[in-house]
Amino acid sequence: MTHTHSNAIKFPGPIQRRLERSAQHFLTPPAGGAVVSFSEPPGEPALVGPDSLSWRMFKSPLVMFIGGVTAVVLQLAEPRVRAGVWDHTSFRKNPLQRLQRTGLAAMMSVYGPRSQAEALIARVNRLHATVSGVSADGHAYNALDPELLNWVQLTAGYGFTAAYHAFQRPITQPELDALFDEGRASSALYGVTGAPQTPAESDALFERMAPKLEASPIVLEFLDIMRSVPALPRVARPLQRLLVKAGIDILPPWVRERLQLGPEWSLKRWERWVVTRAVRMTDRLLLTSSPAVQACRRLGLPDDYLYRTTVPA
Repeated sequence: MTHTHSNAIKFPGPIQRRLERSAQHFLTPPAGGAVVSFSEPPGEPALVGPDSLSWRMFKSPLVMFIGGVTAVVLQLAEPRVRAGVWDHTSFRKNPLQRLQRTGLAAMMSVYGPRSQAEALIARVNRLHATVSGVSADGHAYNALDPELLNWVQLTAGYGFTAAYHAFQRPITQPELDALFDEGRASSALYGVTGAPQTPAESDALFERMAPKLEASPIVLEFLDIMRSVPALPRVARPLQRLLVKAGIDILPPWVRERLQLGPEWSLKRWERWVVTRAVRMTDRLLLTSSPAVQACRRLGLPDDYLYRTTVPA
């Protein structure tokens, strides 16, 4: 015999309302951005289903923050990607707006109704088609270069998965295999044709790209920005520098060595404890304005659907 238990939590009224407002603000498209809705049209499925691990993983705000730091550092380590990001986006001048756009696209690829996800990704692809140039080391680049698309796809998946595995709970091998399957639909829409489909293929791509990765002052500038930009609700900002450090801590050791991110970026034992507790607590926080809950409502599911676990009676 088993029964279903909900581990969702809400904070006292004033704190909960501030968190709801912060979530709504962060997911409001910047000026000129596409208007999207996770709650409409009723019944329209997403690119991946509500029983997927992706739906549970992406509802965790601190996993997304930590994993996002990891992913971007890996991307900035590649000179052509670094030039494309730093020379053609608003990250340096308006990092919060850039984070909003990136976060919205990520959430839409998991929770958004398929028609809106396809439209948003097509818009991103059109913007990427205009991004080209020459990197500082003299190599021409184009944002739609298959090799670069494969690398960006790999780093995003690695970052979020590694953060969840390290600070929320261990991911089993079958779950890891499932995550690769769950990402195929959005990868195809982004035009990614050679992204790894298995952990072994992921390791092989890391190995092929290793000689191209290098240290750069831009990586350190990005980390400085992420430690100070008001990306999290005010109540969570005292943790922000620690969360950035966590994003470096979970990088592969050989990557940290190549990027000259030394032991000062490793979490101390007490820091790991704090990050883990914060991640696990906020993973349980139910925000009705979040994409996860709005998507559940669109599909006629309870608000706490993703917070339920089955336990022995």
